[in-house]
Amino acid sequence: MREIVLGTAGHVDHGKTSLVRALTGIDTDRLKEEKARGITIELGFAHLDLPCGHRLGIVDVPGHERFVRNMVAGASGIDLVAFVVAADEGIMPQTREHFEICRLLGVKRGLVVITKKDLVDPEWLELVCDEVREFLKESFLAEAPLIPVSAVTGEGIPQVREALDRLVAASDFSEAHGPFRLPVDRVFTMKGFGAVVTGTSISGRLTLGEEVCFYPRLLTGKVRGIQVHGAERDQVEAGYRTAINVQGVDKEQIRRGDVLASPDSLAPSFMFDADFLYLSANAKKLKNRRRVRVHVGTAEVMGRIALLAADELEPGATGAVQLLLEEPVSIWPGDHYVVRSYSPVHTIGGGVIFNCAPPKRRRFSPAQRQANQEIFALYREGAPEELALFHLRESGIDGLTRQELAVRLGLFGKRLQKVLEKSVSARRVIVVDPDRQRMIAGETLAALVTKAAGLLADFHRDNPLKSGLSAEELRGRLARSLSARLFQLVLQEAAKAGQVKQEGSLIRLADHQVALVGETEDLRRQLLEFYRQAGLAVPTVKETLEQHGKYPADLVRELLAVLLRDGELVKVSEELYFEAGVLAELRARLLAFLQQEGEIDAPRFKNLTGLTRKFSIPLLEYFDRTKLTLRIGDVRRLR
Repeated sequence: MREIVLGTAGHVDHGKTSLVRALTGIDTDRLKEEKARGITIELGFAHLDLPCGHRLGIVDVPGHERFVRNMVAGASGIDLVAFVVAADEGIMPQTREHFEICRLLGVKRGLVVITKKDLVDPEWLELVCDEVREFLKESFLAEAPLIPVSAVTGEGIPQVREALDRLVAASDFSEAHGPFRLPVDRVFTMKGFGAVVTGTSISGRLTLGEEVCFYPRLLTGKVRGIQVHGAERDQVEAGYRTAINVQGVDKEQIRRGDVLASPDSLAPSFMFDADFLYLSANAKKLKNRRRVRVHVGTAEVMGRIALLAADELEPGATGAVQLLLEEPVSIWPGDHYVVRSYSPVHTIGGGVIFNCAPPKRRRFSPAQRQANQEIFALYREGAPEELALFHLRESGIDGLTRQELAVRLGLFGKRLQKVLEKSVSARRVIVVDPDRQRMIAGETLAALVTKAAGLLADFHRDNPLKSGLSAEELRGRLARSLSARLFQLVLQEAAKAGQVKQEGSLIRLADHQVALVGETEDLRRQLLEFYRQAGLAVPTVKETLEQHGKYPADLVRELLAVLLRDGELVKVSEELYFEAGVLAELRARLLAFLQQEGEIDAPRFKNLTGLTRKFSIPLLEYFDRTKLTLRIGDVRRLR
């Protein structure tokens, strides 16, 4: 059963850490500098056992504007927020910024705590409470409990515990689906144990001894130890503040922002498609390709924000964007992100990620912008089956493996199986390689079949005397990267539809026939008669070309190929062709000789035919290949 995690939020020195200490007895300020300066700099962690029987994990975040990046890292995995406002100061700049960050990260529930009530009189406290309620109206905290407290006197602390107990008891404790994921927020070493990472697990389940991978740098290791709130565990589920000891990876190789996850569950990407809310507090319109700081999970990376449907975005507006990053991240669709300006640094917006591995989208023409709008409408409203087809269409002839599609959809196991079953049975999704579970969209296969038929039609038009195109040449013309498996599937589909036929290594349209007219037909008859008259002492192909030198050599070669295809000439060797009737007569003579004599050798075959070795040896080898004779030493017998 998953744990619920509470995160604090609020302006610097508004009493977040004191509140956590009063609730739990745990001081989350662990650094010497934090104690000296009296402010939280790094993330702090605590836990609280509630009357409902659940243990609440707590992440205490820094409030100072210089450490908002640390705050975002801590807030990325929280379920509930304790929104803190000091009674003696009211709403301040980081109060607003922290609130927007929680909203952008998809936090839906929490409570409001007015701290330091012992420092103000009742009338002032009431004014501050009203100000906070006005600020939070129409937000996810509009109906949240609002509790004034004093960490000094303890007043209000029991009421906060009771409110948290009610919120946690009403929470969904079902395990977040999919493979295990934990965005890393701390990395350190323990003597004798090696690298340890901490974070809030956001999906799946991890067991001692399992293989894990650090994304996006694809470092692999093995889980040597798991701790939850200082206690050793054999297993951890989603929602827990967790420390994991990993064997096989050095501390120096890991950093905050990496994601520890099950192997093959993520993919590094330098861009993602997303909805973007440009906060109404921004003073200027957002220009295309503005350089920004992108916070996703516990990572902060630099990038540019490309507006896909407009040239600029008004404050308070939502738009379709593609984030172009300077370093890779590893995410799933449905993850939230926050964007902060490059300089001066402040939160400007954020939203929900739709596609974690898109192609680079164009925006220059009206048609491209319209296409982008349609794609994003599908992201927002499309069923999983439609999104699966979309991703397969975009992957084209390369397709996606089942695991790659799972990462793009954020669906795994039985959930993904259910999405694919109907589409595969209806042939909207085609499994090209069952061993590797590589799939393409059905319409991609249909388009390849249509293109193959078109290429063959063009070839027949330009080469009327050739019976077909070689399979390898047709594959190359279809697409350079077309796999052999997919090409065979294209040929099977086209043959099943009655569009093409394969004869040996040649592919042709099913209704194609070599049609000879006029002078071409006359030359075909000349060549056939030429070989018939030559009998068994035929010319080589080179001699045939020379003796018909008034015709283009390519035309003569093509007509020889037509005669071979139609069975009027027979190819005995690369240079020797025989008229079919002449060769059939020789075959009959040889058969009669063998039936009478039992065997034949080269000299006796020469006497039988009157031919020199130039012709007799290739003919004897031809009869061996066609299984009339069997060579035993220097003699041949009937097979």
